[in-house]
Amino acid sequence: MINRLPIEIANILQASKKNPAQFEELIRSGGYLPPEMELMIDAITALSMGKNILLKGPTGAGKTKFAETLSNLFNQPMFSVNCSVDLDAESLLGFKTLAYKDEKQVIEFVPGPVLNSMTHGHFLYIDEINMAKPETLPLINGVLDYRRTITNPFTNEVITAKDGFNVIAAINEGYVGTVPLNEALKNRFVVIEVPYIEGEQLKQLIETNTKLKDPRSIELFVKLSSDLIKAVNQGKVAEDAASIRALLDACDLSVLIPPKRAILRSVVDKLDEEREREFVKNLADTLF
Repeated sequence: MINRLPIEIANILQASKKNPAQFEELIRSGGYLPPEMELMIDAITALSMGKNILLKGPTGAGKTKFAETLSNLFNQPMFSVNCSVDLDAESLLGFKTLAYKDEKQVIEFVPGPVLNSMTHGHFLYIDEINMAKPETLPLINGVLDYRRTITNPFTNEVITAKDGFNVIAAINEGYVGTVPLNEALKNRFVVIEVPYIEGEQLKQLIETNTKLKDPRSIELFVKLSSDLIKAVNQGKVAEDAASIRALLDACDLSVLIPPKRAILRSVVDKLDEEREREFVKNLADTLF
């Protein structure tokens, strides 16, 4: 990956790398292969300048893997928040609990992912950020802008993020349970559109991230993915049908079971409409 970056960007990345004394286990593995190198260049540039990035794209396009690869490239631990309607201040910031000190019972505060990433100067990954309730995320508005500070509502302590702290968020638009991001929140991010990977990049991803090694079978799965992406763009099937994550699952299963059944389990049975399921099965029948 680094060898494919322009020299100037590679130098910026090298200068921005960290040597963390804690949480080395949170430095994620790499492996994301961008369909265009500009995606990686722009993400590295934004993070090295201390900006937050919002990865925007369809489900299964590799947004989480993209974030994990950035963690790996910067050698930066990454704390994670998975958003849902149940996300609250404690899930983001931490909670108070009873503990014992010198045989006396005391109240201690256990920091959550936001405060941990701020106080140690590490990455914070917020997945499905538009799944959170609109009233929850304003808690961290001050974390996301130039102030990089927050007042902990549980301790009244004012915390300012250390150098190296950045927020990477991911969003799928238009799904059940999601809400539009308000402009104040969106304006705190540099937005990077993450499309599905195709062609040679997808072939390489299958070769390196699945157990499938047969060249002919890999070519057929790449063709299937291309046909599914085209069908999504034409409105014939839902975005779930073209999920790269689901395709990789099918590739793995096809090592031990027939490919069409692997596609059935990994892709077809996830679709809600019978019309869409039949469409994908017909595509698989033409290839396998």
